[in-house]
Amino acid sequence: MDVQRKLEILADAAKYDASCASSGTEKRDSSDGKGMGSTAPGMGICHSYAPDGRCISLLKVLLTNACNYDCLYCVNRASSNVARARFTIDELVKLTLDFYRRNYIEGLFLSSGIIRSPDYTMEQVVSVARKLREEHHFRGYIHLKTIPEADDALIAEAGKYADRLSINIEMPEETSLQQFAPEKDVRAIRRTMGRLRLKLDEAEESRSAKTKAKPQRFAPAGQSTQMIVGADSASDHTILHTSANLYGAYRLRRVYYSAFSPIPDASRALPLRAPPLLREHRLYQADWLMRFYGFDVGEIVDDSAMLPLDIDPKLAWALRHRDRFPLDVNRASREELLRVPGFGTRTVERILATRRTTTIRLADLARLHVPRNKALPFIVLSDHRPSPHRLDAAGLIERFKPKATQLGFGF
Repeated sequence: MDVQRKLEILADAAKYDASCASSGTEKRDSSDGKGMGSTAPGMGICHSYAPDGRCISLLKVLLTNACNYDCLYCVNRASSNVARARFTIDELVKLTLDFYRRNYIEGLFLSSGIIRSPDYTMEQVVSVARKLREEHHFRGYIHLKTIPEADDALIAEAGKYADRLSINIEMPEETSLQQFAPEKDVRAIRRTMGRLRLKLDEAEESRSAKTKAKPQRFAPAGQSTQMIVGADSASDHTILHTSANLYGAYRLRRVYYSAFSPIPDASRALPLRAPPLLREHRLYQADWLMRFYGFDVGEIVDDSAMLPLDIDPKLAWALRHRDRFPLDVNRASREELLRVPGFGTRTVERILATRRTTTIRLADLARLHVPRNKALPFIVLSDHRPSPHRLDAAGLIERFKPKATQLGFGF
């Protein structure tokens, strides 16, 4: 099989893994004439976005889509009737360098099916990164998938070469993982996450220590994980509670949510239809509320245990807590401002900076990039105060729901 055909198969097989952002790593470049690549923003085919809005182009591929495991939700499972392929280490290294020289990519996102054993698979993945870094002095971004139960020495070596490591927890509940992926052990996955955290903590202590010794390097962009949404019956509350636990226990940089996609010859245990993509979007919004806005899971998801699809979770919270509004923008604390619908973290920082020198008025909202339609019912300004009945109006939620549109006929 030629390399082009392998690339078609293994790039397509990698598309279900969403965790391929490339933010948070150390800055490197080859402007000194040594090595190749950089982690600075550049131009190319963009596959993902960093949290700061930069377009990131990555070669996202599997080393092989052959796998010993028979996870029911995975198109590459052992019993799946799909074309199989496998790159050699040299083929993948050459492919990465050739794509970079043509300005198609800024880095590599490499995962793999489990072949022979976790140690063998992890060693093959690490060998690609080692060869890129040591033999070709590649300084671009590298994200490696960590294989659960791989030897600790291989994990340490992966962190030496990779900018970010990740290991997918797959399902929000242990019972679901046992049902859909009986060969996988959630305790082994969490043990590996714990080992990654310990090594990340050691590297951070090494960097902060005031010694002449060279700081220890281990995955400066941290670790991340991914959960499949909609393959089992887990509620949004359960998913977000699992995410909060992962953030707290393992200091993850990011939890990714991937809506289940029906696969050929699927098991009867799986749903016939994919969940709405809007559900995945709402989970990401709720995740940001937990990480950047100071919300707890119990505040985001009400007793229904599912996020509303028609309005975003922050607006839903505000409508459930109308007694806290309207809020005086010129007097409220940062924590209070972060809970106003339409106010992002950057908007709040602009407000705090502006009100140190002047009083914020209605005309200032456009300059501060505030969506007026969403924010005005919840805020007080020096020249604006919403009428008392506005927040109590029964139809307030209808104002924010998207307008109904005529469905097409498909021809």
